[in-house]
Amino acid sequence: MIQLDLRGTPCPINFVRTKMKLEQMAAGELLEVWLDAGEPIEQVPDSLKMAGYTIDQIIPDLDFFKLQVHS
Repeated sequence: MIQLDLRGTPCPINFVRTKMKLEQMAAGELLEVWLDAGEPIEQVPDSLKMAGYTIDQIIPDLDFFKLQVHS
């Protein structure tokens, strides 16, 4: 699993960085993206779904969320 820490990164830059990372990965690899609460965790999963990606799970952590998605 590859991790991408985007805490503190505003929308839509966090979506763009996530999408770019997924495009660089081999098919089927798992990416875990760390996102802030609020707009990032509300917007990024929906944007990824619209782009054709499948969200595996969203895991709440202490003060952020771990979004798991396959490339």
